[in-house]
Amino acid sequence: MPDSWNISSDSLEARAIGIIVPIVYSLIFLVGTVGNSLVLAVLLHNGEVKYNTTNLFILNLAVADLFFIVFCVPFQATIYTLDGWLFGAVACKAVHFFIYLTLYASSFTLAAVSVDRYLAICYPLKSRRLRTTCNAVLAIIMIWSLSLLFAGPYLSYYQTINYQETFICAPVWEDQHRKILDILTFVFSYFLPISVVSLAYARTIKFLWTAVDPLEGISESRKAKRRVTKMIIAVTVLFCLCWLPHHLLILYFWFGYFDFNQATFALRLASHCCSYANSCLNPIVYALISKHFRKKFKQVFTCVLV
Repeated sequence: MPDSWNISSDSLEARAIGIIVPIVYSLIFLVGTVGNSLVLAVLLHNGEVKYNTTNLFILNLAVADLFFIVFCVPFQATIYTLDGWLFGAVACKAVHFFIYLTLYASSFTLAAVSVDRYLAICYPLKSRRLRTTCNAVLAIIMIWSLSLLFAGPYLSYYQTINYQETFICAPVWEDQHRKILDILTFVFSYFLPISVVSLAYARTIKFLWTAVDPLEGISESRKAKRRVTKMIIAVTVLFCLCWLPHHLLILYFWFGYFDFNQATFALRLASHCCSYANSCLNPIVYALISKHFRKKFKQVFTCVLV
């Protein structure tokens, strides 16, 4: 969809958007930057990730979210608050490239961590040789390599164009090519990763809530595994819910009757806010569910304040 929808700058809607958008995007930027920085500080402090594959994937997710917040959110906010694109052709391409780069990195990471949790819980002994720090690092390298590959086309998808004597950042590909890329993006960044995640967690949950190790019973170890699994599932569900409106809107744009008016403009704005907010929600989930993260967050805050 074009990134150049505008409404009259004199309208009540435009004035409301001029107030609401900076507040919402600033909140996303602030909470996301602080929250994900705290996650990085917690995991990197005292080698938290050194021997824990799940923490390595959580670290990678925080890096992707932080990249998205820093390199995308501030620029995207200007689409709704300024009359044109002021940051040049390179930034136009780079911002949208980073949006999809981090989207792919996040979805692939969630798929990888779901498989990691499945192996750790259902096959704890057999999977030890596979679930090593070295293999987790290799998986993360593969995640970013694939993300670069899939996001690469967006370097030419967007360009700055002169529209009514104002430069805007908008798609320039032919409609048929744009349609193909948007569908492929939905399939590979959302549908397939979520399918892997759903299958992995369905089996993991079934095992956790039904199987009982005769040596463990409902032990502290099993309870800890349940807590970690709940935390990762919550993060995954939020990702699904936050990005779903964005994908549905794009699919409806190509396969339905999509009129360009103030209502669809509002829907697009809401879908963007929803998807962008996902990058600041994960640290909140960690703090709410994990006692360990809450304790470490407090320690980091104490160190900063002192």
